[in-house]
Amino acid sequence: MNFERTPEQRAIVEAVTQLCSDFGADYWSGLDDEGKFPHAFHQAMAQAGWLGIAMPEVYGGAGLGITEAALIMQTVSACGAGFSGASAIHMNVFGLNPVVVFGNDRQKEAALAPLIAGTEKACFAVTEPDAGLDTTHLKTQAVLSADGASYRVDGRKIWISTAQVADRMLLLARTTPLDKVAKPTQGLSLFYTALDRRHIEVREIHKMGRAAVDSNMLFIDGLTVPVADRIGEEGRGFEYILHGLNPERILIAAEAVGLGRVALEAATRYAKERTVFGRPIGQNQGIQHPLAQAWMALEAADMMVWKAAWLYDNGKPCGAEANTAKYLAAEAAHQACQTAVLTLGGMGYAREYQVERYLRESYIPRIAPVSAQLIMCHIAERVLGLPKSY
Repeated sequence: MNFERTPEQRAIVEAVTQLCSDFGADYWSGLDDEGKFPHAFHQAMAQAGWLGIAMPEVYGGAGLGITEAALIMQTVSACGAGFSGASAIHMNVFGLNPVVVFGNDRQKEAALAPLIAGTEKACFAVTEPDAGLDTTHLKTQAVLSADGASYRVDGRKIWISTAQVADRMLLLARTTPLDKVAKPTQGLSLFYTALDRRHIEVREIHKMGRAAVDSNMLFIDGLTVPVADRIGEEGRGFEYILHGLNPERILIAAEAVGLGRVALEAATRYAKERTVFGRPIGQNQGIQHPLAQAWMALEAADMMVWKAAWLYDNGKPCGAEANTAKYLAAEAAHQACQTAVLTLGGMGYAREYQVERYLRESYIPRIAPVSAQLIMCHIAERVLGLPKSY
């Protein structure tokens, strides 16, 4: 096995690192304090062409793989942006994969080109307050009009990131009632359509971290969605959404490793510089060992990220690896961020040193897009062959 990056991949990391250097700690902490979206960063990434890294070249993308996309997302996070920076572009980098794979030419041209250029932003409207991860039981309804030209959509969505600034949304809704289908996975349809605020109330959820990238509740009332905005066949939306789950987990894992690394870097630097009782605190094993453990956990998680990405890019099954990467990276990132705060002691609790922001953001990959418990159920059932528990 060759773990060395290609010249092209190294060039990507160097270029993204250089771009991120223009957006330092004060930029991200200021946006976190004010709860403002990082528009300048988003535009800089778009102008440099990074938003289209995994999109088809014909629409302005680079046509590269999930490996290169993960490299970009990890680099952004590790440069100090953390999940504030990664989440600002996450949806653009790979969220529209169902449109790439299952959309028609007109839909792909209309959706992908402006997303890659940064002239439009999109959000992912799937999760609901009464369904959570049980997606097949979502209650948002899309009812076809009498003339067959459009759907009327009514329902609620929750934890929808970037909806305050988004122009369009990838929406999953039930087009056939649950009691009318043979299997719960049937009867769900996927749409990529305008986020029409005349019929959608976007209510922000105030949360403990990543305030720069909004999370929201959507109240959808009488939204008209043209049939032309439906992706693929009616009733197959759940199948289309599943196609993008493994790449999403890989990207989240890469971002988590990046977050853990920037926290570990800050803690290590402080441990070298902070002197107590006439010696740097980093000379004490009580400080050294937790930092060493954090580094090892991050490196192990990182290896699983790249294994999963390689499998995906080479068309091989990667469900177990993608889920494992997400689990290990989330745990390692949280451990590293918590260790960083404790290494800095009282100053770790101060916003000046950033590590408290990293710790708050480290809960994101532990919670979303799938819980640690469901990942363990997946591994137990699909890898170990144990009976399904839910």
